[in-house]
Amino acid sequence: MAAENYSLDEKDLSILRILQKDAKLSVRDVAAKINLSSTPTHERIKRMEKLGVIKEYTAVVDRKKVNKGMMVVCMIALNVHNKKTAGRFIEEVGKLKEVVEFYNISGDFDFMLKILAPNMDEFHEFFVNKLSEIEGIGQTKSIFVMNSIKESSQIL
Repeated sequence: MAAENYSLDEKDLSILRILQKDAKLSVRDVAAKINLSSTPTHERIKRMEKLGVIKEYTAVVDRKKVNKGMMVVCMIALNVHNKKTAGRFIEEVGKLKEVVEFYNISGDFDFMLKILAPNMDEFHEFFVNKLSEIEGIGQTKSIFVMNSIKESSQIL
């Protein structure tokens, strides 16, 4: 069964909402919250994992407590717009551990990166010695985040 041919019902959506809030809950606890027994709840979770609806389980880490207090949103426009240049750029940026989110966007810029660094000096070092060394960059614009108002990975 392909993911595009599988429609989520209300029980599936309830499971997803619960797991987004606390993925450490046992199947038994999830089942109790949706008024379903453990076996069908487990089967639903496994099916959603297999179909890629549930991509992974992860811990949400407080970036400030692990010395990544500076967040920068960097917009990048390539100087050449072709498949080869974009492909190389995507491959190289994908290797940078400082880049925690990476989007292809429309408008004046081609890409948007969310970059975490301990401080301004470390960001500058990253920008000068890693990011700006990637071929194909034409223009950049860095936006320094002063405060996070809302951060969430919950989409339902």
